[in-house]
Amino acid sequence: MTAALHPARLREGLAASPWSRHLAALGLAWAAILLILHRDAGEIVAIWWNSSTFNHCLLIPPIIAWLVWQRLPELRRLAPAAWAPGLALVAAGALGWLLGEASGIDLARHAGLVLMLQGAAIACLGPAVSRGLAFPIFFALFLIPAGEELVPALQTLTARLAMAMLGLAGVPAHLEGIFITTASGYFEVAEACAGAKFLIAMTAFGALVANVCFRSWPRRIAFMAVSIVVPILANGVRAWGTIHIAHLTSVEFAAGFDHVVYGGIFFAIVIALILGLAWPFFDRGANEPWFDPAELPPGKGSRLGPVAAAAVALAALPLAWSAAISASATRPVPQSFELPQPAGWARLPPASDWRPGFAGADRLVMARYRDAQGRTVDLAVAVYARQSEGRELVGFGQGAAPPGGRWAWTGDVPAPPGGRAERIASHGVVREVVSFYRVGDILTGSGMGVKVETMKTRLLGGPQRAVAVLVSARAPATGVSPRPAIDAFLADLGPVDRLADRAAGLD
Repeated sequence: MTAALHPARLREGLAASPWSRHLAALGLAWAAILLILHRDAGEIVAIWWNSSTFNHCLLIPPIIAWLVWQRLPELRRLAPAAWAPGLALVAAGALGWLLGEASGIDLARHAGLVLMLQGAAIACLGPAVSRGLAFPIFFALFLIPAGEELVPALQTLTARLAMAMLGLAGVPAHLEGIFITTASGYFEVAEACAGAKFLIAMTAFGALVANVCFRSWPRRIAFMAVSIVVPILANGVRAWGTIHIAHLTSVEFAAGFDHVVYGGIFFAIVIALILGLAWPFFDRGANEPWFDPAELPPGKGSRLGPVAAAAVALAALPLAWSAAISASATRPVPQSFELPQPAGWARLPPASDWRPGFAGADRLVMARYRDAQGRTVDLAVAVYARQSEGRELVGFGQGAAPPGGRWAWTGDVPAPPGGRAERIASHGVVREVVSFYRVGDILTGSGMGVKVETMKTRLLGGPQRAVAVLVSARAPATGVSPRPAIDAFLADLGPVDRLADRAAGLD
């Protein structure tokens, strides 16, 4: 299974014609695509380097090189051939990049870049070589820094697993969203405790082991399922163990124990356990060939130069379109904006205990209001003249409860027309927040609606401003909703879309 790693062998196997021409064309196409989309390539590498969630991605390129090297004996028996249908994957990546650029979804742009590189390889090397390199090409998908979107769901799942195990252990506890209260303290399943880092890395590791150590697809699928399910369950056990230890000792001791165990011991044991259980089922021989070249006919080839040039042109096309649309004038946000004064409500200084997160907003204005009945609500208006990278209306870290702050999301509640309503909590204090988003010609509470409308205006033109209007109130008592106060304020406030347009200078 392991080929001898010797530079002379690589030169002998792949430097001879026609390999030299095709590898040179692929190298030039890759270089041109990376140069055209250098911003996205730089972002991807920066995420690998700076985010502990994706540090493992730094190992993916050398692993791909090793996988190709392992297949070198079989590759030497194949002849590369340019293949125009491979450009379809480049086109799909270019379209994905354009949609990601238009909607402000970085993941789509990053995925689009990787798909373009994969498509260029298939187009320049042909179907036979690409089939021989099917897994290394597929494995390049793990270069995409994706998976952090799972954090909220993993937080909730981890909290529920921990609660179930606390119940089995006989530890009285109360669950509120991602907050667990026991007699020994108040615990939060924070973003860092969601287990996303281990799950993302374990998924890539599981795919590698499934290919290297197994031949049969049922065993590969079973190993992948174990590689995904076990880390999730293990993270629930870790959360339960931390809380249970705090119940038996102290919160301080449990926190220190958790950091030591989570940092290296616990998940190393989990990996060793998974591999140990799977070892007897490995069915790939040590010297077994990766594929049979005789089963991979080269097929009819295309002209190499035009195919490689077309791959580069397809990568450049969406960037040119996006630049042409963004060149249209964007209306600046007014220097000042006076918040409304609804009848029957006195305006007060803004809240000191709650502030939504809208990174990069051109303007964020807040105020508190109180009516004659003593009901208090908080109003926040965030305005973007034009959304761009790091300055999106919706996304991770944006909204009523930004990560790392004192408030955390606990659940959705019934939404008003055109809006979204959610409950957030902070150390026993509960708030409800109603959010409205004004993008293009719509008012919505849907994050997907915002992305779709943003994509439409950035692809076809239209109002580029984006505004968020949030109304929040604290629960007056345990189990009592503050929604009546919010609804009364909204009724007196008037049309939210007109307020948003005034804030953006369009009305």
